[in-house]
Amino acid sequence: MKKIIASLCVMAVAVSVSASDLVDKALEPYKKVKGVTGNIKSVGSDTMNNLMTLWAEKYMSSYPNVKIEIEGKGSSTAPAALISGTAHFGPMSREMKGKEIDDFEKKYGYKPTGLRTSIDMLAVYVNKDNPVKCLSMEEVDAIFSKTRKRGYPKDITKWGDLGLTGEWADKPISLYGRNSASGTYGYFKEHVFNNGDYKDSVKEQPGSSSVVQGVTSDKYAIGYSGIGYKTAGVRAVPLSAKKDGKCIEADAAHAYTGEYPLARFLYVYVNYKPGSTLDPLRAEFIKMIFSKNGQEVVVKDGYFPITKKIADVELAKVGLK
Repeated sequence: MKKIIASLCVMAVAVSVSASDLVDKALEPYKKVKGVTGNIKSVGSDTMNNLMTLWAEKYMSSYPNVKIEIEGKGSSTAPAALISGTAHFGPMSREMKGKEIDDFEKKYGYKPTGLRTSIDMLAVYVNKDNPVKCLSMEEVDAIFSKTRKRGYPKDITKWGDLGLTGEWADKPISLYGRNSASGTYGYFKEHVFNNGDYKDSVKEQPGSSSVVQGVTSDKYAIGYSGIGYKTAGVRAVPLSAKKDGKCIEADAAHAYTGEYPLARFLYVYVNYKPGSTLDPLRAEFIKMIFSKNGQEVVVKDGYFPITKKIADVELAKVGLK
């Protein structure tokens, strides 16, 4: 997490954070090449499902002879698909775990390559009519986790426990979250609960959009999902790193400063043997992601783009810079 925050702080200097001008002007437009054809399969993150689909559409508009299949059932499905060779790309909303990397290396003799493609702000959503103004990380832990490793003194089960009055005071908090195949599930568990345990009452959802839909239809609900899935039916609650700390909005102004406590990179993993040359089918897709066009897609999908400096580092990881 410290590495992510440090990178984001550097990015704050390099990129304007106005909503209309997020993409780094130093990024160059994607340039089409000849002879790219074939089939691509992507298996992994549900959070990145829309993003991968939009990138695929952009790519296929340049290469009509390319077909791309996107399967987004959760980040934990990506490593196995890359190991088995059934996927060309493994999008993940978290970094690979040690065992996942070891299993890959055991088969291929080298580690998988993770590319930082964009930035997500993992949002804690409430219904649009919910008046709660801010939540600390300790409170979020006590709402969703039964172990309360952040030290909040009591379990939080009703909206009145958070200071809400009137009709809200005695209403039970309805919990919505992701299933265990999700990288978002694992990220929330690690970074909010300090690897504590979820409450049994969390309604596990198969996708990010279904979490948001649940909170939209359930007035007294709370859930977590990527900022790219925000709709008019929900509100992203500002978060503070500590009780009584500064409340930070999940918005563009705080995407790059490191202040928002649940900012994270979104990754695309590939099977790349160090020193080798990537096939044109994968190489051009990766170049497109890190181009001006690819990062405009990131903004279109509600996430935040990376800088040219970071793009160059990622491209160099797979011999493209």
